[in-house]
Amino acid sequence: MRSLESKLKTLFIVSAVALSFIGLVFVHSAGSYWGAVHYVDSSPFIVKQAIYMAVSIGIAIVIMKSPLTSNPKMWTVFYSVMIILLVAVLIPGIGAVRNGSQSWIAFGPFSIQPAEFIKVALIGKLACSMNDTAGKGIFRLSHFGLILLPAGLIMLQPDLGSAVIMIVSAFVILFIAGYPLKFFAFLGGGGIAAFIALIAAAPYRLDRIKSYIDPWSDPRGTGFQGIQSLFAIAPGGLVGHGYGNSRQKYLYLPEPQNDFIFSIIAEETGFIGATVVLLLFVMLLVTTFGIAIRTKGRYAFLMVAGMGSMILFQTFLNVGVVSGLLPVTGVTLPFISYGGSSLMTTWMAAGTIMHFTSNNKKKLG
Repeated sequence: MRSLESKLKTLFIVSAVALSFIGLVFVHSAGSYWGAVHYVDSSPFIVKQAIYMAVSIGIAIVIMKSPLTSNPKMWTVFYSVMIILLVAVLIPGIGAVRNGSQSWIAFGPFSIQPAEFIKVALIGKLACSMNDTAGKGIFRLSHFGLILLPAGLIMLQPDLGSAVIMIVSAFVILFIAGYPLKFFAFLGGGGIAAFIALIAAAPYRLDRIKSYIDPWSDPRGTGFQGIQSLFAIAPGGLVGHGYGNSRQKYLYLPEPQNDFIFSIIAEETGFIGATVVLLLFVMLLVTTFGIAIRTKGRYAFLMVAGMGSMILFQTFLNVGVVSGLLPVTGVTLPFISYGGSSLMTTWMAAGTIMHFTSNNKKKLG
């Protein structure tokens, strides 16, 4: 009879692979018309996503099996390289501007988004740092330096969504590592002040807050995406319009294969299909933290819990945005949304989780 740990790992892999295949299927459906309008035919999205998926799962397998994943020096190198790329992306001629953000480095038809990869790198580096300082006093200014440096570089692009996900995931690690609750209360006050400052620095963010409160105040401007997302979800009913029969993908939702792909899933498969997707994410949540509490050693626990928190907070943020519960923020749905950087980052986190499960027989920290 298999151990509970083995069952958790199997369920984790099944849910992750299932979500990726659902993503592949609905990237094709959601992006078919967009691809037909902007490309020669509707194939580019499905072809690229299939390539991204194969490469991402391959990287996850390498990370799962490589002894370097347990080596703190590897995470230091990874973190340092990503900081260099975050600086490079801000240099004119190197960084590419899309949708108002200078967040990509292009290589021919493909591109990478360093802000995605730094999320994984930061979690790994923080876990190493927190493990090194165990028993020496929990508070370290260096921990905040590790967080604030990439956060500042990402905000210069600007990319608020990636910065929020990275910071929240990092604070989860600080919390489970033993930082006191009063510290987080202090951070909460500072976070509110920083949020107000960010809104003041970029008025378009205030417009997004206003459109969140009342999207109909500007239905063709800042409220457009939120309204069109609801127009996709609400008519889906119990079973949806059927695969490929979305109406909102016909240029009502901008690039529906990306941030708003969950809206298309709900429209085409209804409440039942959307619930299946959410249940797969719930299974991912349960198995991830089931794995985390069964790891041996502080280092492994922080790694697994941190990587899982990143995936699940991003999921919460995306679903909250498309359902109108949160203001519109450009955040992809893990495993499902179109995009190589997003998919690779998610599978890198998944590979790290599987690594520490596979190597749980020996104490890793």
